Amino acid sequence: MVCLGNICRSPLAQGILELQTRLHGLVWEVDSAGTSAYHVGETPHRLSCKVASLNGIDISKQRARQFCAKDMDYYDRIFVMDTDNLRMVKELSGDRWQPSKTSLLLYVLENTDIQNVPDPWYGEEENYHAVYKLIQAACEKIVLNNITRLK
Repeated sequence: MVCLGNICRSPLAQGILELQTRLHGLVWEVDSAGTSAYHVGETPHRLSCKVASLNGIDISKQRARQFCAKDMDYYDRIFVMDTDNLRMVKELSGDRWQPSKTSLLLYVLENTDIQNVPDPWYGEEENYHAVYKLIQAACEKIVLNNITRLK
């Protein structure tokens, strides 16, 4: 899960997907990163932590890190929160870029015109709740798609 600073959207996405995989008995390694190094080592944004906690998820132990080219080799799937960060993931990946394993997170949702998960950084708490709902819907779809494929 990748966003800009790895303190708002991608930590939420990591926490939500980790919960969904546990609920369905899947053993997946889930991680998050940012395309920038602005917040490396910091905890997620206080409102991301609050919204996650209100939904039964503790993301407070996560620490921001920057996406690196090795991530492209290591992870099976890389979901990115918006088109700007997708472009940055491609740049940061260099010759390791694998478009077949990288996509916008919201592409998994059907019947939506929304392409990007909005960045709640400058918004109020309700923006974080709205982002949570979008990410949750996408993560549920990711898990259900994989369960269906495994059967």
